[in-house]
Amino acid sequence: MWRARAAAACLVCQRSAVGGGYTAKKTYDQWKDMMPDLSDYKWIVPDFVWDLDEFIDFEKLNKVLPDAEDLAKLLPDFDKIGESLSSLKGFFSPGYNLVSEVIGASDLLLLLGTPGETAFKATDQGYDDDKQYKKVSDKDKIDQLQEELLRTQLKYQRMLERLEKENKELRKLVLQRDDKGIHQRKLKKSLIDMYSEVLDILSDYDASYNTQDHLPRVVVVGDQSAGKTSVLEMIAQARIFPRGSGEMMTRSPVKVTLSEGPHHVALFKDSSREFDLTKEEDLAALRNEIEIRMRNSVKEGCTVSTETISLNVKGPGLQRMVLVDLPGVISTVTSGMAPDTKETIFSISKAYMQNPNAIILCIQDGSVDAERSIVTDLVSQMDPQGKRTIFVLTKVDLAEKNVASPNRIQQIIEGKLFPMKALGYFAVVTGKGNTNESIDSIKEYEEDFFQNSKLLKTCMLKAHQVTTRNLSLAVSDCFWKMVRESVEQQADAFKATRFNLETEWKNNYPRLRELDRNELFEKAKNEILDEVISLTQVTPKHWEEILQKTLWERVSTHVIENIYLPAAQTVNSGTFNTTVDIKLKQWTDKQLPNKAVEVAWATLQEEFSRFMTEQKGKEHDDIFDKLKQAVKEESIKRHHWNERAEDSLRVIQHNALEDRSISDKQQWDAAIHFMEETLHSRLKDTESVIEDMVGPDWKKRWLYWIARSKEQHVRNETKNELEKLIKCNDDHAAYLANDEVTTVRKNLEARGVTVDPCLIKDTWHQIYRRHFLRTALSHCNLCRRGFYYYQRHFVDSELECNDVVLFWRIQRMLAITANTLRQQLTNTEVRRLEKNVKEVLEDFAEDNEKKVKLLTGKRVQLAEDLSE
Repeated sequence: MWRARAAAACLVCQRSAVGGGYTAKKTYDQWKDMMPDLSDYKWIVPDFVWDLDEFIDFEKLNKVLPDAEDLAKLLPDFDKIGESLSSLKGFFSPGYNLVSEVIGASDLLLLLGTPGETAFKATDQGYDDDKQYKKVSDKDKIDQLQEELLRTQLKYQRMLERLEKENKELRKLVLQRDDKGIHQRKLKKSLIDMYSEVLDILSDYDASYNTQDHLPRVVVVGDQSAGKTSVLEMIAQARIFPRGSGEMMTRSPVKVTLSEGPHHVALFKDSSREFDLTKEEDLAALRNEIEIRMRNSVKEGCTVSTETISLNVKGPGLQRMVLVDLPGVISTVTSGMAPDTKETIFSISKAYMQNPNAIILCIQDGSVDAERSIVTDLVSQMDPQGKRTIFVLTKVDLAEKNVASPNRIQQIIEGKLFPMKALGYFAVVTGKGNTNESIDSIKEYEEDFFQNSKLLKTCMLKAHQVTTRNLSLAVSDCFWKMVRESVEQQADAFKATRFNLETEWKNNYPRLRELDRNELFEKAKNEILDEVISLTQVTPKHWEEILQKTLWERVSTHVIENIYLPAAQTVNSGTFNTTVDIKLKQWTDKQLPNKAVEVAWATLQEEFSRFMTEQKGKEHDDIFDKLKQAVKEESIKRHHWNERAEDSLRVIQHNALEDRSISDKQQWDAAIHFMEETLHSRLKDTESVIEDMVGPDWKKRWLYWIARSKEQHVRNETKNELEKLIKCNDDHAAYLANDEVTTVRKNLEARGVTVDPCLIKDTWHQIYRRHFLRTALSHCNLCRRGFYYYQRHFVDSELECNDVVLFWRIQRMLAITANTLRQQLTNTEVRRLEKNVKEVLEDFAEDNEKKVKLLTGKRVQLAEDLSE
């Protein structure tokens, strides 16, 4: 501020000298030679001072001012001042350099002030009196000048701090008035908040930071325990981060967005709670919340995470910028850490620093040997020219106390000790090491330290290179300069990328509309719901035909093997019917209802799958296949059949099987047809088994040159021998007697064939089964004309068709069961399945990972890129 006023005064003098003749011109030239170069301090001088030419018409001002010569008489004698300083420069040249460095524009304005207020008033006589001047030694003059300059500097520094404090309070009041709506105007979202939201969107788009958006961020890097977090807290003016003694506390990147606001508060991106940073309980809660989020972001078996925690901090007087605090770089992996922790931290740091527009805030611990630094080599690799690096030396108070040679600190701040280069070098003090210190006490300690530090008094450090306040101003200025330069460039890059993506889409999918993943999911959802609705439109006839056919396929083996064949071995019709009734009752009580429900559930799944996977010609989009399959599987998994269905079905099936009254000839013929189909199917299966046992017949052996194996030859001989028994006795029992097995074995041995008794019985089972089925088919043919005898209960008739009645009872039970299951399907189960499908789709809609997994492919990724 005081340097700005000096520059303004200089400009006024220059404009006044335009019409003031040689004296004013000469005075201005001397003044110009004495003024320090303020271009180095441009970052701290307000912009309006440099733009005075644009806002003030000095020609008009010169006309209204009095004569420049008269005005020059009122000014101090610049010639004498110049001679005094020139003679002082002659006595000690280093002293002149010191004056050039330390004395500022405010000091020169002090010289221009009234005689009673100038620092030179007290020493005018000393400078004018040559005799007294010669009596004072050179050393005393240097010390006296340095003391005077330091006192003046401290005086104006305190004035500047007081003005800044007043300005901060005024801004706070203005912001509070705006916040309460006194001015009745709607405040738009601040630029830094919008910029931070853009960074959050890009971070969510690619959490691994592979998009390389190249938008500026201030990346805070440093060795572990170097003071990164403390520096960031001083910039944010609040103790917001958790701390630990030597323990790694920063386990994931933390993005902190600083902006101005009427109240000093903090809030997370995904939360509406505000933490009041002026209250200690809220600060403790915020630190605890950050620690919990860090630990939750770390996956099992890892020590650090790549997931970014986003935090907004607002308050009066805060410099607007976006900072990312990264985990500290370590040199050794200690016990309790994951083995890859060191490499992971390096990769995270590189990922953020390789952004060509990222500002690297390199934090170095000044209290330890510089040779122990790890991060400086990493930073020099990422930014070899130092065009976007700001170096910060922390714990300077410990460094000044412990370091034997203060010149070493000067070398670090001048960039001569480390191989890395930087835009600027700063020295800060962030506390005494006590975690309970407040920000105000730390700032006070830092100011007191630098005011009394020999590093400043001996000019090893420059005033603008110290304190976190100056660091914050410099970082903010550099950040916004980088934003201005890169945002337009990045926008052009995004436009070019989008044009390339649109061109690729038009070439690959010219007839398809661009749909991102969410839009595709909505389209697939509508298709799936339409297909479920189509399931309710299946005709009752179709349901019953499928159910009846599938149920008979499931139970036919049990009916033939466990009911029909055992009953057919009985002597008379009475025993046959008794056996059938008993076995049907047992079957209905134990197995049949459960089998029927299983068949109905399987049929519903098959029909549902058919509608879900059925291709619809040109309208079919295979991109939905994985999603439909997942919805189908999850819906079926959640669906449970009504448990009470079996009980009601058991009663219906039992009543259907008890009925033996065939009402007309048509039903009789239908039962015979059903019986013939079943027996033919079983006979075909039996003959196929026998063929596999005995091998190919003579036709296949001659035509296809296929020979029998040794086992097949033995089985063929056994089959021929057993067929002789069948021919001798058509009514042979289902099982061979022991003497018959012995006879067959001896007959085979007589022909040189050795046979095991078990092989004989196994072969007999298939031979007898074929004989029985052939006999049953011929009997079925005879029963075609047996309906008349059935109506008379087979009185005075040798024809008994009880097996036809059995198959009629089975067929009727199947029809009634299919009808019952169809009613349950259409009235209850299909609607419940439709409800499950809707629930599954709702769950999938909220699960982004599931959508990414199920909707994949080049087309989806291209649409996603275009959408982003």
